[in-house]
Amino acid sequence: MEPPQEPYEPYEEVSRRPWVVGVSGASGTPFAASVLRALLTAGEAVDLVISRASRLTLLDETGIAFRDAHWRDDLCRWLARGADGTPDAFEVPAGVAEVRHWAAGDLAAGPSSGSYQVKGMLIVPASTACVAGVALGLSKDLLQRAASVTLKERRPLVVAVRETPLNGQTLRHLVSLDEAGAVVLPASPAFYAGATHIQDLVDFVAGRVLDAAGVPHKLYRRWEGELGGDRGRG
Repeated sequence: MEPPQEPYEPYEEVSRRPWVVGVSGASGTPFAASVLRALLTAGEAVDLVISRASRLTLLDETGIAFRDAHWRDDLCRWLARGADGTPDAFEVPAGVAEVRHWAAGDLAAGPSSGSYQVKGMLIVPASTACVAGVALGLSKDLLQRAASVTLKERRPLVVAVRETPLNGQTLRHLVSLDEAGAVVLPASPAFYAGATHIQDLVDFVAGRVLDAAGVPHKLYRRWEGELGGDRGRG
C-alpha cells in the first residue's frame, strides 16, 4: 500500500520583483545613472544589464571602466558622478547593495526567462542597434533577450531611444515596438521645468522614463498650467 501523498503546498510568493534596467551602447550614460538612482531611492529592486558596447560608452563619457570583478564599486562611482562630470555629486542610495548585475553574454540569466518575476524593463539609453534587435526579436545578448521576454509576458517595457536623426528603418522599428506594447520614449528634455543645469535636463528625461513605468520620483517640477511658473525659481 502506497503511503499517502503530502498535500500540495504552493511555492512561497516571490518577494523580490525588480525592474530590469538595460544600458545599451548609445551616448547617454547620465540618463541611466539618474534612472538607477531614482529607482533605488524609491525603494525599488534593480537588476542591471550593461551591454558590451555600453561599457565603451561609459568609459568614454565618464572615465569609469565597468569591470566584472569590481562591478559594484564601479557602479557606485558611476551613480555618484554628476552629469557635468563632478565626482561625488550624489550620495549613492543604500539600495545599491541589493542590485543584481547580469553579464550581457549570460543568456541563462534570470531575466532571460519569463518565469523570472520582474516588474518590467527600462532600456536607458537605447541605441538604434538595440532598437532593431528588440523589434526583430534577435535576442543576440541578454539585454535584447530580456526585452523580448518583457514583451511576450506583457510587462511594461520603456525604450528611451537616444539617436538623431532617425532614418526610416529605425522609425519602422520604433513603430513595431509601439505596436508590440512598448513605450517609445525619445531622450528629449523639456525646458518648462526651469532647467538651469545640465543635470536638470538629464533628470527630466529620467523622470519621464519613471513616469512611464509608474515609479514615483522628484526628479523635475511638473507642469501646473501656469505660464512661466518655474522661471526664476531656485
